[in-house]
Amino acid sequence: MRLPIYAFAAALVASSTPSSAQSNLLRVCADPNNLPFSDAAGNGFENRLAQLVATEMGKTVSYTWWAQRRGFVRHTLKAGQCDVLMGVPAHYELVEATRPYYRSSYVFVSRADRNIDVSSLKDPRLRKLKIGVHLLGDDGMNSPPAHALGDQGIVGNVIGYTIYGNYRDSTPPARLIEAVENGDIELAAAWGPLAGYAALQSPVPLRIAIMKDTENFAPLQFAFDISMGVRKGDHELRARLDDIISRKRTEIDALLSSYGVIPAPTQVGGGG
Repeated sequence: MRLPIYAFAAALVASSTPSSAQSNLLRVCADPNNLPFSDAAGNGFENRLAQLVATEMGKTVSYTWWAQRRGFVRHTLKAGQCDVLMGVPAHYELVEATRPYYRSSYVFVSRADRNIDVSSLKDPRLRKLKIGVHLLGDDGMNSPPAHALGDQGIVGNVIGYTIYGNYRDSTPPARLIEAVENGDIELAAAWGPLAGYAALQSPVPLRIAIMKDTENFAPLQFAFDISMGVRKGDHELRARLDDIISRKRTEIDALLSSYGVIPAPTQVGGGG
């Protein structure tokens, strides 16, 4: 799920395409190479969530696959090729967002055997540790932790890992966490669901800490409520999704937990 991290400035215009509520298909826009969120084999939690939703609606899931890079929304939802994004920020104003189905935060990730107990963005040790951050593009749209570190002048010991990566490789954003595992960096600043899933798969134990003292960097946000998104004006589909999220809360929570998705408290300093 890269969308909640960087898609806030994506252009998205309402379409007159009929709602999927009128079809026997749940047409989902998804990335085929972006675990733990989605992949073409259906192994992501958003794939499984889409199946849960489709079953509740008496529909069959149909995917429009597109790499979540620049133009993702334009080529999928806006183009009328699909009707729902399974993960968007709850306040993503350019789509019709459902009620949130989870909340997560940026976190620090380190190898457990290094005993690095950093959780605060104000921790003075950040000036000496070798830190990895995700770089989201060449237009200033970097992750909140990257901006927060830069605001403090912490740059010389920070290494950027493009979230786009080499798309021929499996799950490009995972290179950041692998750098921690391999000892190339001491600390990574990562989006919680990616970090939690990586910890389940990691060959070495990882320590994960939700970022603290983020309120010092407002208006930057570090925690986000995540919803599903449909085209603006598709009130019928949004209402049906809202109902399913409400009724299937226990199943959805269990699904997220099985993927290691790290929940953020209802209120996190500087959160969404």
